[in-house]
Amino acid sequence: DTANLIKVRELENGNLPDDAAAKQGIRIRRRPPTGPPTHMVGPFQFRLENEGNTPRNILEKIIWDKDVEVSQIKERKPLNVVKKALADAPPVRDFVGALKASYQRTGMPALIAEVKKASPSRGVLREDFDPVEIANAYEKNGAACLSVLTDEKHFQGSFENLEAICRAGVECPLLCKEFIIDAWQIYYARSKGADAILLIAAVLPDLDIKYFTKICRMLGLAALVEVHDEREMDRVLSIDGIQLIGINNRDLETFEVDISNTKRLLEGERGEIIHQKDIMGGRRIWTIYT
Repeated sequence: DTANLIKVRELENGNLPDDAAAKQGIRIRRRPPTGPPTHMVGPFQFRLENEGNTPRNILEKIIWDKDVEVSQIKERKPLNVVKKALADAPPVRDFVGALKASYQRTGMPALIAEVKKASPSRGVLREDFDPVEIANAYEKNGAACLSVLTDEKHFQGSFENLEAICRAGVECPLLCKEFIIDAWQIYYARSKGADAILLIAAVLPDLDIKYFTKICRMLGLAALVEVHDEREMDRVLSIDGIQLIGINNRDLETFEVDISNTKRLLEGERGEIIHQKDIMGGRRIWTIYT
């Protein structure tokens, strides 16, 4: 029963123990293994140094920061409040349908153009950053959909940017490009106008991907599941109900780019499975993140 599963997973916060996640090839730990490095005792703050509490790569650092961020904002905006805000959200637009329509109209791969001010690897990309202006330019030049960065600490994005683009009347469906680790983020993204959300296989165990995609279906959102290597692709292909897969040519642990990665993942049996399952990709449309 989907409703019961969602209630149970919301209580569990969508987290698996690190050992269970490791069996599925999840190398990114959800949070520091020995708890937060700083502790408050009355008015005093103590810092406990522990080698295991050091992030092993950039992505793990982002996820640990995101875990703290989400925990704090949920205290100010609990899930029941966010759910009530959904009544004022604009109607969901057909993200997958827009990709298909673009391909049918042009015969070319549909483009998801990205609204991004900065990144950990390249720093600030544009000082005079106007998300609405950029979104309008992308739409005018043929983008099928838009991806809007909402992570503030590492990408200088925001949910306010997502909402501003939506409220400005941009017709392209919007993907909320966030590091999703909690169901709360999906509901919040929808309240800000998201039509689709990103799920990163390198971060999420299979159970979380299943759980989050069910929430997306319940809200009418598309879920783009991002993979980088063969193991992640095989995991995602084994999950029922996946509509859209994105291949990231950038290794999120090292941030190095290998443009041959897409070709490698689409070769042979995997490409055939994608075609048979009618997942958007393979011979029709692929969203390739670089």
